[in-house]
Amino acid sequence: MVKKILFFCLFAIHGFANKAQSNRLQYYIDNAIEHSPLLKDILNQVELNNYDSLLIRAAAKPQVNGTSFNSYAPTIKGIGYDGAITNGGTFNALIGVNKLIPNKKNLAAQFENLQLVNQTLHNTVKVNEQDLKRTVIAQYITAFGSFQQLNFNKDINRLLSKEENILKRLTQSNVYKQTDYLAFLVTLQQQELLVKQSLIQYKNDLASLNYLSGISDSAMVTLSVPEIEFNPLPEISRSVLFKQFEIDSLKLHNNKKLVDMNYRPKLNLFADAGFYSTLAYSPYKNFGTSLGLSFTLPLYDGKQKKMQYSKIDIAEKTRKNYRVFFIAQYQQQTAQLSRQLNATESLIADINNQLKYTQSLIDVNSKLLETGEARITDYILALNNYMNARNLITQNTISRLQLINQLNYWNR
Repeated sequence: MVKKILFFCLFAIHGFANKAQSNRLQYYIDNAIEHSPLLKDILNQVELNNYDSLLIRAAAKPQVNGTSFNSYAPTIKGIGYDGAITNGGTFNALIGVNKLIPNKKNLAAQFENLQLVNQTLHNTVKVNEQDLKRTVIAQYITAFGSFQQLNFNKDINRLLSKEENILKRLTQSNVYKQTDYLAFLVTLQQQELLVKQSLIQYKNDLASLNYLSGISDSAMVTLSVPEIEFNPLPEISRSVLFKQFEIDSLKLHNNKKLVDMNYRPKLNLFADAGFYSTLAYSPYKNFGTSLGLSFTLPLYDGKQKKMQYSKIDIAEKTRKNYRVFFIAQYQQQTAQLSRQLNATESLIADINNQLKYTQSLIDVNSKLLETGEARITDYILALNNYMNARNLITQNTISRLQLINQLNYWNR
Protein backbone atom coordinates (compact mmCIF):
# COMPACT_ATOMS: atom_id res chain seq x y z
CA MET A 1 0.00 0.00 0.00
CA VAL A 2 2.85 2.37 0.82
CA LYS A 3 4.34 1.68 -2.60
CA LYS A 4 1.02 2.57 -4.17
CA ILE A 5 0.92 5.89 -2.33
CA LEU A 6 4.47 6.75 -3.41
CA PHE A 7 3.62 5.78 -6.98
CA PHE A 8 0.57 8.03 -7.04
CA CYS A 9 2.56 10.91 -5.47
CA LEU A 10 5.23 10.72 -8.15
CA PHE A 11 2.61 10.33 -10.89
CA ALA A 12 0.62 13.35 -9.67
CA ILE A 13 3.64 15.62 -9.37
CA HIS A 14 4.98 14.53 -12.75
CA GLY A 15 1.59 15.02 -14.40
CA PHE A 16 1.13 18.47 -12.88
CA ALA A 17 4.62 19.49 -13.95
CA ASN A 18 3.94 18.47 -17.54
CA LYS A 19 0.92 20.74 -17.69
CA ALA A 20 2.43 23.74 -15.96
CA GLN A 21 5.70 25.61 -15.93
CA SER A 22 7.90 25.10 -12.88
CA ASN A 23 9.30 28.22 -11.19
CA ARG A 24 12.00 28.49 -8.56
CA LEU A 25 12.24 30.81 -5.59
CA GLN A 26 15.03 32.92 -7.11
CA TYR A 27 12.79 33.75 -10.08
CA TYR A 28 10.33 35.54 -7.80
CA ILE A 29 13.05 37.26 -5.76
CA ASP A 30 14.72 38.61 -8.91
CA ASN A 31 11.41 39.90 -10.27
CA ALA A 32 10.49 41.53 -6.97
CA ILE A 33 13.82 43.39 -6.81
CA GLU A 34 13.65 44.36 -10.49
CA HIS A 35 10.12 45.75 -10.26
CA SER A 36 10.38 47.43 -6.85
CA PRO A 37 9.70 51.19 -7.25
CA LEU A 38 11.09 51.82 -3.78
CA LEU A 39 14.53 50.41 -4.65
CA LYS A 40 14.55 52.38 -7.90
CA ASP A 41 13.64 55.53 -5.97
CA ILE A 42 16.54 55.08 -3.53
CA LEU A 43 19.02 54.43 -6.36
CA ASN A 44 17.78 57.61 -8.06
CA GLN A 45 18.44 59.47 -4.82
CA VAL A 46 22.04 58.20 -4.94
CA GLU A 47 22.35 59.62 -8.43
CA LEU A 48 20.86 62.93 -7.29
CA ASN A 49 23.32 63.02 -4.41
CA ASN A 50 26.19 62.78 -6.89
CA TYR A 51 24.90 65.95 -8.54
CA ASP A 52 24.87 67.67 -5.13
CA SER A 53 28.60 66.96 -4.93
CA LEU A 54 29.10 68.57 -8.34
CA LEU A 55 27.04 71.57 -7.21
CA ILE A 56 29.33 72.11 -4.22
CA ARG A 57 32.37 72.08 -6.51
CA ALA A 58 30.66 74.44 -8.93
CA ALA A 59 29.76 76.87 -6.13
CA ALA A 60 33.45 77.06 -5.12
CA LYS A 61 34.38 78.31 -8.59
CA PRO A 62 34.21 81.99 -9.63
CA GLN A 63 30.65 83.12 -10.28
CA VAL A 64 30.29 85.41 -13.28
CA ASN A 65 27.18 87.55 -13.77
CA GLY A 66 26.18 90.23 -16.23
CA THR A 67 24.17 93.15 -14.81
CA SER A 68 22.71 96.34 -16.15
CA PHE A 69 21.03 99.13 -14.15
CA ASN A 70 19.70 102.22 -15.89
CA SER A 71 17.76 105.09 -14.44
CA TYR A 72 16.78 108.59 -15.61
CA ALA A 73 15.63 111.35 -13.23
CA PRO A 74 14.43 114.39 -15.20
CA THR A 75 14.05 117.88 -13.74
CA ILE A 76 11.11 119.81 -15.25
CA LYS A 77 10.96 123.56 -14.62
CA GLY A 78 13.24 123.13 -11.64
CA ILE A 79 11.12 120.37 -10.14
CA GLY A 80 12.69 116.93 -9.71
CA TYR A 81 15.20 114.92 -7.73
CA ASP A 82 18.29 116.70 -6.49
CA GLY A 83 20.75 116.50 -9.36
CA ALA A 84 23.63 116.24 -6.89
CA ILE A 85 22.23 112.88 -5.89
CA THR A 86 20.91 111.48 -9.17
CA ASN A 87 23.30 113.14 -11.59
CA GLY A 88 20.27 113.17 -13.85
CA GLY A 89 20.49 109.43 -14.29
CA THR A 90 22.71 106.40 -14.09
CA PHE A 91 23.52 103.95 -16.82
CA ASN A 92 25.66 100.84 -16.43
CA ALA A 93 26.36 97.49 -18.02
CA LEU A 94 28.79 95.38 -16.04
CA ILE A 95 30.25 91.90 -15.94
CA GLY A 96 30.92 90.93 -12.34
CA VAL A 97 33.04 88.11 -10.94
CA ASN A 98 32.56 86.88 -7.39
CA LYS A 99 34.80 84.28 -5.75
CA LEU A 100 34.37 82.98 -2.21
CA ILE A 101 37.75 81.98 -0.82
CA PRO A 102 37.09 78.29 -0.01
CA ASN A 103 37.83 76.90 3.40
CA LYS A 104 39.26 73.42 2.89
CA LYS A 105 37.78 72.16 6.13
CA ASN A 106 34.37 73.50 5.16
CA LEU A 107 34.49 71.77 1.77
CA ALA A 108 35.73 68.56 3.39
CA ALA A 109 32.82 68.62 5.87
CA GLN A 110 30.30 69.15 3.06
CA PHE A 111 31.74 66.31 0.98
CA GLU A 112 31.85 64.06 4.04
CA ASN A 113 28.18 64.81 4.66
CA LEU A 114 27.32 63.80 1.08
CA GLN A 115 29.40 60.66 1.43
CA LEU A 116 27.54 59.72 4.60
CA VAL A 117 24.22 60.36 2.87
CA ASN A 118 25.34 58.01 0.10
CA GLN A 119 26.30 55.38 2.67
CA THR A 120 22.85 55.73 4.23
CA LEU A 121 21.17 55.32 0.85
CA HIS A 122 23.24 52.26 -0.09
CA ASN A 123 22.55 50.71 3.30
CA THR A 124 18.85 51.52 2.90
CA VAL A 125 18.89 49.66 -0.42
CA LYS A 126 20.32 46.59 1.32
CA VAL A 127 17.80 46.78 4.17
CA ASN A 128 14.87 47.18 1.77
CA GLU A 129 16.14 44.30 -0.34
CA GLN A 130 16.32 42.21 2.81
CA ASP A 131 12.74 43.19 3.75
CA LEU A 132 11.53 42.44 0.24
CA LYS A 133 13.27 39.07 0.12
CA ARG A 134 11.82 38.07 3.47
CA THR A 135 8.30 38.97 2.32
CA VAL A 136 8.61 37.18 -1.03
CA ILE A 137 10.23 34.09 0.48
CA ALA A 138 7.54 33.89 3.17
CA GLN A 139 4.80 34.01 0.53
CA TYR A 140 6.64 31.50 -1.66
CA ILE A 141 6.83 29.08 1.28
CA THR A 142 3.12 29.58 1.94
CA ALA A 143 2.27 28.96 -1.72
CA PHE A 144 4.58 25.94 -1.83
CA GLY A 145 2.82 24.52 1.23
CA SER A 146 -0.52 24.93 -0.54
CA PHE A 147 0.95 23.24 -3.61
CA GLN A 148 2.16 20.29 -1.54
CA GLN A 149 -1.22 20.01 0.15
CA LEU A 150 -2.95 20.03 -3.23
CA ASN A 151 -0.75 17.22 -4.54
CA PHE A 152 -1.25 15.16 -1.39
CA ASN A 153 -5.04 15.52 -1.57
CA LYS A 154 -4.94 14.50 -5.22
CA ASP A 155 -2.89 11.42 -4.34
CA ILE A 156 -5.35 10.36 -1.67
CA ASN A 157 -8.26 11.00 -4.01
CA ARG A 158 -6.74 8.74 -6.70
CA LEU A 159 -6.05 6.05 -4.13
CA LEU A 160 -9.64 6.17 -2.80
CA SER A 161 -11.00 6.10 -6.35
CA LYS A 162 -9.10 2.90 -7.05
CA GLU A 163 -10.22 1.31 -3.78
CA GLU A 164 -13.79 2.36 -4.55
CA ASN A 165 -13.85 0.16 -7.64
CA ILE A 166 -12.72 -2.82 -5.56
CA LEU A 167 -15.25 -2.15 -2.80
CA LYS A 168 -18.06 -1.71 -5.30
CA ARG A 169 -17.35 -5.14 -6.74
CA LEU A 170 -17.11 -6.72 -3.29
CA THR A 171 -20.34 -5.03 -2.19
CA GLN A 172 -22.14 -6.37 -5.25
CA SER A 173 -20.84 -9.79 -4.23
CA ASN A 174 -22.31 -9.25 -0.73
CA VAL A 175 -18.87 -9.33 0.87
CA TYR A 176 -19.51 -5.88 2.33
CA LYS A 177 -22.72 -4.23 3.36
CA GLN A 178 -24.25 -1.45 1.33
CA THR A 179 -23.99 0.89 4.32
CA ASP A 180 -20.23 0.26 4.55
CA TYR A 181 -19.84 1.03 0.87
CA LEU A 182 -21.86 4.25 1.24
CA ALA A 183 -19.69 5.31 4.19
CA PHE A 184 -16.64 4.87 1.99
CA LEU A 185 -18.30 6.93 -0.78
CA VAL A 186 -18.85 9.77 1.70
CA THR A 187 -15.13 9.73 2.52
CA LEU A 188 -14.30 9.79 -1.20
CA GLN A 189 -16.63 12.73 -1.83
CA GLN A 190 -15.13 14.63 1.10
CA GLN A 191 -11.70 14.06 -0.38
CA GLU A 192 -12.84 15.39 -3.76
CA LEU A 193 -14.05 18.55 -2.03
CA LEU A 194 -10.67 18.85 -0.29
CA VAL A 195 -8.96 18.71 -3.68
CA LYS A 196 -11.11 21.58 -4.98
CA GLN A 197 -10.56 23.60 -1.83
CA SER A 198 -6.78 23.00 -2.01
CA LEU A 199 -6.71 24.11 -5.64
CA ILE A 200 -8.51 27.36 -4.81
CA GLN A 201 -6.11 28.02 -1.91
CA TYR A 202 -3.07 27.35 -4.08
CA LYS A 203 -4.31 29.71 -6.81
CA ASN A 204 -4.89 32.46 -4.25
CA ASP A 205 -1.45 32.01 -2.67
CA LEU A 206 0.21 31.92 -6.09
CA ALA A 207 -1.61 35.11 -7.12
CA SER A 208 -0.37 36.84 -3.96
CA LEU A 209 3.17 35.70 -4.74
CA ASN A 210 2.94 37.10 -8.27
CA TYR A 211 1.56 40.37 -6.89
CA LEU A 212 4.44 40.79 -4.45
CA SER A 213 6.95 40.00 -7.20
CA GLY A 214 5.45 42.40 -9.74
CA ILE A 215 4.51 39.53 -12.07
CA SER A 216 1.31 39.96 -14.06
CA ASP A 217 1.22 36.41 -15.44
CA SER A 218 -1.77 34.48 -14.07
CA ALA A 219 -0.91 31.10 -15.61
CA MET A 220 -0.87 28.05 -13.35
CA VAL A 221 2.69 27.03 -12.44
CA THR A 222 4.31 24.52 -10.15
CA LEU A 223 6.74 25.61 -7.44
CA SER A 224 10.08 23.96 -6.86
CA VAL A 225 11.22 23.03 -3.37
CA PRO A 226 12.41 26.26 -1.69
CA GLU A 227 16.20 26.37 -1.63
CA ILE A 228 16.47 27.79 1.86
CA GLU A 229 19.27 27.01 4.26
CA PHE A 230 19.96 28.54 7.62
CA ASN A 231 23.06 30.71 7.50
CA PRO A 232 25.00 31.33 10.71
CA LEU A 233 24.23 34.69 12.27
CA PRO A 234 27.05 37.24 11.99
CA GLU A 235 28.31 39.55 14.67
CA ILE A 236 25.63 42.14 15.27
CA SER A 237 28.02 44.96 14.32
CA ARG A 238 28.31 43.46 10.81
CA SER A 239 24.58 43.43 10.17
CA VAL A 240 23.21 45.93 7.64
CA LEU A 241 20.38 46.53 10.10
CA PHE A 242 22.94 47.70 12.66
CA LYS A 243 25.12 49.60 10.19
CA GLN A 244 22.72 52.54 10.06
CA PHE A 245 23.38 53.37 13.71
CA GLU A 246 27.11 53.76 12.94
CA ILE A 247 26.39 55.95 9.92
CA ASP A 248 23.99 58.12 11.94
CA SER A 249 26.68 58.62 14.59
CA LEU A 250 29.14 59.82 11.95
CA LYS A 251 26.51 62.11 10.43
CA LEU A 252 25.78 63.77 13.78
CA HIS A 253 29.50 64.25 14.42
CA ASN A 254 29.86 65.82 10.96
CA ASN A 255 26.84 68.06 11.61
CA LYS A 256 28.79 69.68 14.43
CA LYS A 257 31.62 70.34 11.99
CA LEU A 258 29.19 72.01 9.61
CA VAL A 259 27.88 74.18 12.44
CA ASP A 260 31.44 75.21 13.30
CA MET A 261 32.11 76.13 9.67
CA ASN A 262 29.32 78.71 9.78
CA TYR A 263 31.20 80.59 12.52
CA ARG A 264 34.56 80.79 10.80
CA PRO A 265 35.74 84.01 9.07
CA LYS A 266 34.82 84.26 5.39
CA LEU A 267 36.75 86.01 2.62
CA ASN A 268 35.14 86.97 -0.65
CA LEU A 269 36.86 88.43 -3.72
CA PHE A 270 34.85 90.38 -6.27
CA ALA A 271 35.55 92.33 -9.44
CA ASP A 272 33.60 93.92 -12.24
CA ALA A 273 34.27 95.56 -15.57
CA GLY A 274 32.08 97.42 -18.00
CA PHE A 275 30.34 100.76 -18.59
CA TYR A 276 29.19 102.96 -15.71
CA SER A 277 28.13 106.55 -16.49
CA THR A 278 25.63 109.33 -15.96
CA LEU A 279 26.06 110.29 -19.63
CA ALA A 280 26.70 113.88 -18.43
CA TYR A 281 30.39 114.24 -19.20
CA SER A 282 32.39 112.30 -21.77
CA PRO A 283 30.41 109.06 -21.49
CA TYR A 284 32.73 107.36 -23.96
CA LYS A 285 35.43 107.52 -21.28
CA ASN A 286 33.31 105.82 -18.59
CA PHE A 287 34.50 102.27 -19.30
CA GLY A 288 36.43 100.80 -16.40
CA THR A 289 36.86 98.13 -13.77
CA SER A 290 36.87 97.70 -9.99
CA LEU A 291 38.24 95.15 -7.52
CA GLY A 292 37.29 94.43 -3.95
CA LEU A 293 37.64 92.13 -0.96
CA SER A 294 35.00 91.48 1.70
CA PHE A 295 35.61 89.92 5.08
CA THR A 296 32.97 88.53 7.45
CA LEU A 297 33.63 87.58 11.07
CA PRO A 298 30.64 86.28 13.10
CA LEU A 299 30.64 87.89 16.54
CA TYR A 300 27.26 87.25 18.14
CA ASP A 301 24.04 85.62 16.93
CA GLY A 302 22.03 85.11 20.09
CA LYS A 303 23.76 81.82 21.07
CA GLN A 304 22.38 79.99 18.03
CA LYS A 305 25.50 77.82 17.81
CA LYS A 306 24.91 76.48 21.31
CA MET A 307 21.27 75.77 20.48
CA GLN A 308 22.24 73.86 17.34
CA TYR A 309 24.74 71.84 19.38
CA SER A 310 21.97 71.01 21.86
CA LYS A 311 19.71 69.76 19.05
CA ILE A 312 22.50 67.49 17.80
CA ASP A 313 23.10 66.17 21.33
CA ILE A 314 19.41 65.30 21.67
CA ALA A 315 19.51 63.50 18.32
CA GLU A 316 22.53 61.53 19.57
CA LYS A 317 20.60 60.45 22.67
CA THR A 318 17.75 59.27 20.46
CA ARG A 319 20.18 57.34 18.29
CA LYS A 320 21.68 55.59 21.32
CA ASN A 321 18.23 54.66 22.65
CA TYR A 322 17.27 53.05 19.33
CA ARG A 323 20.63 51.28 19.20
CA VAL A 324 20.19 49.76 22.66
CA PHE A 325 16.64 48.69 21.77
CA PHE A 326 17.79 47.13 18.49
CA ILE A 327 20.49 45.06 20.20
CA ALA A 328 17.98 43.76 22.76
CA GLN A 329 15.44 43.04 20.01
CA TYR A 330 18.07 41.26 17.90
CA GLN A 331 19.15 39.01 20.75
CA GLN A 332 15.59 38.25 21.83
CA GLN A 333 14.28 37.56 18.32
CA THR A 334 17.16 35.33 17.22
CA ALA A 335 17.10 33.35 20.48
CA GLN A 336 13.34 32.82 20.29
CA LEU A 337 13.42 31.84 16.61
CA SER A 338 16.29 29.40 17.25
CA ARG A 339 14.34 27.71 20.06
CA GLN A 340 11.24 27.45 17.86
CA LEU A 341 13.31 26.00 15.01
CA ASN A 342 14.83 23.32 17.25
CA ALA A 343 11.43 22.42 18.68
CA THR A 344 9.86 22.22 15.21
CA GLU A 345 12.63 19.97 13.87
CA SER A 346 12.23 17.69 16.87
CA LEU A 347 8.47 17.53 16.31
CA ILE A 348 8.95 16.67 12.63
CA ALA A 349 11.17 13.73 13.63
CA ASP A 350 8.47 12.47 16.05
CA ILE A 351 5.73 12.79 13.41
CA ASN A 352 7.85 10.89 10.89
CA ASN A 353 8.13 8.02 13.36
CA GLN A 354 4.37 8.03 13.81
CA LEU A 355 3.90 8.15 10.02
CA LYS A 356 5.71 4.82 9.65
CA TYR A 357 3.12 3.11 11.86
CA THR A 358 0.16 4.71 10.09
CA GLN A 359 1.57 3.68 6.71
CA SER A 360 1.98 0.09 7.94
CA LEU A 361 -1.56 0.10 9.27
CA ILE A 362 -2.94 1.31 5.92
CA ASP A 363 -0.93 -1.36 4.12
CA VAL A 364 -2.37 -4.13 6.29
CA ASN A 365 -5.95 -2.84 6.10
CA SER A 366 -5.71 -2.40 2.33
CA LYS A 367 -4.75 -6.02 1.81
CA LEU A 368 -7.46 -7.22 4.16
CA LEU A 369 -9.99 -4.90 2.52
CA GLU A 370 -9.36 -6.36 -0.92
CA THR A 371 -10.03 -9.87 0.42
CA GLY A 372 -13.07 -8.77 2.40
CA GLU A 373 -11.46 -9.49 5.78
CA ALA A 374 -11.21 -5.90 7.05
CA ARG A 375 -13.87 -3.50 8.19
CA ILE A 376 -14.25 -0.41 6.05
CA THR A 377 -14.50 1.76 9.16
CA ASP A 378 -11.08 0.50 10.27
CA TYR A 379 -9.63 1.31 6.87
CA ILE A 380 -11.16 4.81 6.90
CA LEU A 381 -9.84 5.40 10.44
CA ALA A 382 -6.35 4.30 9.43
CA LEU A 383 -6.52 6.52 6.35
CA ASN A 384 -7.60 9.54 8.44
CA ASN A 385 -4.73 8.94 10.85
CA TYR A 386 -2.32 8.81 7.92
CA MET A 387 -3.75 11.99 6.41
CA ASN A 388 -3.52 13.80 9.74
CA ALA A 389 0.11 12.75 10.13
CA ARG A 390 0.96 13.87 6.60
CA ASN A 391 -0.80 17.18 7.15
CA LEU A 392 1.19 17.70 10.33
CA ILE A 393 4.39 16.95 8.43
CA THR A 394 3.47 19.51 5.77
CA GLN A 395 2.46 22.17 8.29
CA ASN A 396 5.58 21.77 10.41
CA THR A 397 7.86 21.60 7.38
CA ILE A 398 6.41 24.90 6.19
CA SER A 399 6.77 26.33 9.72
CA ARG A 400 10.41 25.21 9.76
CA LEU A 401 11.10 26.98 6.44
CA GLN A 402 9.34 30.13 7.69
CA LEU A 403 11.48 30.13 10.84
CA ILE A 404 14.66 29.77 8.79
CA ASN A 405 13.49 32.66 6.61
CA GLN A 406 12.95 34.80 9.71
CA LEU A 407 16.40 33.92 11.06
CA ASN A 408 18.08 34.58 7.73
CA TYR A 409 16.57 38.08 7.76
CA TRP A 410 18.95 38.96 10.57
CA ASN A 411 22.09 37.44 9.04
CA ARG A 412 22.96 39.96 6.32
